[in-house]
Amino acid sequence: MVFWILAGLALYLMNVFGAGSFLMLRVGPTAYMGPRDSLPEPGKFHARALKSAKNFSESLPVFVVLGLLALILGGVDLELAEQGAMLFVLARLAYIAAYVAGVPYIRSVIFTAGFVGLGMMAFAVI
Repeated sequence: MVFWILAGLALYLMNVFGAGSFLMLRVGPTAYMGPRDSLPEPGKFHARALKSAKNFSESLPVFVVLGLLALILGGVDLELAEQGAMLFVLARLAYIAAYVAGVPYIRSVIFTAGFVGLGMMAFAVI
């Protein structure tokens, strides 16, 4: 379980820093490292990466809390919790790729798979 919690956190950081890298590619390292007082509107991929990171930030606390509860509480179905965590992280990886690439419909299916993973984790903790 610890591996999947850390993998989820690492994936979130990669999503956030990946969104920032789109900006750096567009404005250059000097402007990127400056105060960023006047930035251009985000490009298509930058905007999508920002949206996927915002979406991830909404579900990450639930994922981390459920993962920690699975480790702390007694009587938890740890195998189910770990499978749910794995499903969440792998679905999130696919979701980020689908979101940035602009893939419709499938992105929603992938999101639902990640949500099912959270449900599995919650069910394991109950």
